[in-house]
Amino acid sequence: MEGDDGFAGELDDKGHSIEDLLAALEKHRKDCELGGRYEEAELARMRLEQLRQHEERSRRESLLEQQMAERMGVEEAHMLGLQEFNNIWDQKQQDFEQHANSLQTTLATRHKQEHQAQLDKLRREVEPRTPRWSRDLLNLRKIQETLAKMRKYAEAEKTKVQADKLEAVEHNQWKEKREARIAACEEQFLHKQQLEMGGLLKRLKSSRDELKHSRKSELERILQRYQNLKGQMESQQRIIQQRVERYPITAPLNQSGSRPASASGSGMKF
Repeated sequence: MEGDDGFAGELDDKGHSIEDLLAALEKHRKDCELGGRYEEAELARMRLEQLRQHEERSRRESLLEQQMAERMGVEEAHMLGLQEFNNIWDQKQQDFEQHANSLQTTLATRHKQEHQAQLDKLRREVEPRTPRWSRDLLNLRKIQETLAKMRKYAEAEKTKVQADKLEAVEHNQWKEKREARIAACEEQFLHKQQLEMGGLLKRLKSSRDELKHSRKSELERILQRYQNLKGQMESQQRIIQQRVERYPITAPLNQSGSRPASASGSGMKF
């Protein structure tokens, strides 16, 4: 056994591969068998078996580490891609909401200014701008003046009180009717403003929904691309695992070593 270790060490020192070492040991075993050196042949056989088992175990461990690293790389790339995706779309939605708030604030400010201007205009222009006194009131005022000219002051005073009461009633009626007309016109004006604001809010909602739909669609594409990539990688890894199980010593541990179309060339990037 010691002779085989020295033989293996000599080959390793010369930089030979494990395949070279196994081939040399196998040749040595056969030479010993043919030469009748059966103890040396048995030692060579045992050494071959140990080396094969060690190499198979080492290659399986290496393959497991390599494939775990590949899976971790895909997962990390996917998570980084998702983070970048969310950052970009969060900023897009934030910019949209800021713009939407600006449009609403601008319109609300304009509406407030236009509403006040409309109220001022209505109070200036809505007819009748002054009370239209009734014939009874006008007659009482004439009687009041006539009595005063005739120096019948007591009767003139009574007539004046009566006329003042009637004037107050008619003034209140005029004011109520005018205010009602102004209120009706104001309501129509406010309704138009509400329609305008409603139209803006509807357009903003449509744009917001479209933005959300675009984000959802792009996220679905990213997730589908990730699932496709993951499935492709797992399929390639299973093929390699099967080849290593079948040819534990000689099978390559990566896809590029088994055929020209490597995994790295098949789009395994996020």
